[in-house]
Amino acid sequence: MDEKQYDISISTETQYVNDQSLPEQERFVFAYTITITNNGSMAATLLRRHWLITDANCKVQEVQGDGVIGEQPYLQPGESFQYTSAAVLETPVGCMQGKYEMVADDGKDFDAQIPIFNLATPNTLH
Repeated sequence: MDEKQYDISISTETQYVNDQSLPEQERFVFAYTITITNNGSMAATLLRRHWLITDANCKVQEVQGDGVIGEQPYLQPGESFQYTSAAVLETPVGCMQGKYEMVADDGKDFDAQIPIFNLATPNTLH
């Protein structure tokens, strides 16, 4: 089996959303933009998402569901799909990681791992 057929890369950008956050009430809102790129030779559909969101108190939120932002993007080789969503933490620092459950055009199910990335208010991490 050629694993290069099933090569999905994930890149992330994060931003603290100051106007929706209430630090005095332990509410810290972070926007994150995800870019999903099909570097493989086989088209694939994103079926489900599975996130682990951890704050500085080691509290973990597990988020699972169909697709992303109400869509199940279909990516031909070389295509990308980008979306923005948000996470709410009780601390000014945290991290996210997870996976997308994919299915290729040949029927093979595979996971696209989402590398861990940090969520932090400005000037918290150096």
